[in-house]
Amino acid sequence: MTEAVTGAEAQPLLDVRELSVRFPVASGFFGRSTREVFAVDEVSFTIGRGETLGLVGESGSGKTTTGRAVLRRLPVTSGEIHFRGQDITAVKGKELRGLRQHMQLVFQDPYASLNPRMSVQDIIAEPLIVHGRARSTREALPRVHELLRLTGLPEDAAGRYPQAFSGGQRQRIGIARALVIDPELIIADEPVSALDVSIQAQVVNLLQDLQQELGLSYLFIAHDLSVVRHISDRIAIMYAGRIVETASSDAIYEAPRHPYTKALLSAVPIPDPDVAAQRTRIVLSGEMPDVVDPPASCRFATRCPYRQPERCDTETPPLRAVDGGQWVACHYAEDIDAGRIRPSYEPTPAAP
Repeated sequence: MTEAVTGAEAQPLLDVRELSVRFPVASGFFGRSTREVFAVDEVSFTIGRGETLGLVGESGSGKTTTGRAVLRRLPVTSGEIHFRGQDITAVKGKELRGLRQHMQLVFQDPYASLNPRMSVQDIIAEPLIVHGRARSTREALPRVHELLRLTGLPEDAAGRYPQAFSGGQRQRIGIARALVIDPELIIADEPVSALDVSIQAQVVNLLQDLQQELGLSYLFIAHDLSVVRHISDRIAIMYAGRIVETASSDAIYEAPRHPYTKALLSAVPIPDPDVAAQRTRIVLSGEMPDVVDPPASCRFATRCPYRQPERCDTETPPLRAVDGGQWVACHYAEDIDAGRIRPSYEPTPAAP
């Protein structure tokens, strides 16, 4: 399954194989755990050097859990995580701390992720001090000023505090903090969702410029496909803890194969009213699957307009290759595209 989401490079920077993360649910006497939440279930993907993989899905799909498990900030229930050819699934202690110099996180909320009692120079210098690459903020100042320049902030920002900056500027500070120890992989967890639309474009452009200048690789987590398209080389679509489709960014937008991907794309705003009027809106109904007791079937079957009960309700579709180089977890992807299976409802025209 790993091959399904690999790039062209033979030796990827990150190789995630059948990753599962489950959380215990306390119940019964003494809070004893008897059940588990299947937050991430057998997810596989790779990221090459200098590549961006967009990880997309609605809230609760397991995107953030996947990113934090890759960083080893959450325990892995099963599967393997390989970074730079090394299996890091079980590393601990000093070895794990050393590993985190090469893998960093950009948080979603630029207001909550910065300590208001620390100056900008202390915030950016802290990783250097923690990892023993500087003894004090004063010693780290040249590197701090370099990162301020790279992220488009004035040098005099170093002595100020987070509350003196806008949301977009705070996110630039967060990016500078992540880059200060020269990581190779950045996990960007919805880094623009809390920002105004005009600022989102600036931050996305900054991330692209930094990638070209520093050779960074990104796992870009988001729920907004319109944002992901502009930064991602490939896109993986998650639903209820599983990857249901993956392909190049252009292929996902121009020829989606999974019904869930088609529904997501039908909800993306289109600025041209004439084009928007010609689009069909796919409105999903039904209930999400129970992640505490997930069905041994297609996770999307309860909401899929193309559901065929005899198979969709009894078999879990594997992630498999279809025409065009895409990978999709749907039993009937080819039949749906060929019109041999019709939706169970009349599609809704886009609102004028």
